Amino acid sequence: MTTLRLYHGSNCDFSRIDLNHSRDKRDFSKGFYATTLREQAESWAATTHLRYDGEGKFLYLLDLNLDPSLAILEFDGITADWLEMVKENRIKGGLQHSYDIVRGPVADDDTMPTLSLYVDGLLSVEATMRQLEYSKPNDQVSLHTPIALQKLELVGKVRL
Repeated sequence: MTTLRLYHGSNCDFSRIDLNHSRDKRDFSKGFYATTLREQAESWAATTHLRYDGEGKFLYLLDLNLDPSLAILEFDGITADWLEMVKENRIKGGLQHSYDIVRGPVADDDTMPTLSLYVDGLLSVEATMRQLEYSKPNDQVSLHTPIALQKLELVGKVRL
């Protein structure tokens, strides 16, 4: 079984992950989001602390056991399928798929103006993907089910 090291940046101090506290209308729908990039998670912690205040800035270190029984969807970069998923989840909210885990690029503050033009029908899929291909490399791994959370182990927590 493969283990994936993940990082989660937050403005909350917690010891247990509760999917009920997940924000809605996220890239891959409502869920718990992490990244394989420590620097990106540290940036998320700072951003959420600025936007929502909270208890401070925290970096969580997690290990995800990629059990073959999990339903996992992976996007290898910005693709038409990725774009469609992000659009559907950001418009409709809730859980718009049946995957335990989804992994792929982040639609971040740098990409949102372009995505908004696509959602409004002002850019085609091809034009949107062309504009997004030079975005800063990033990634996200989202967990959407209690089964996925059972495969996640909290290894450590650092107050930034």
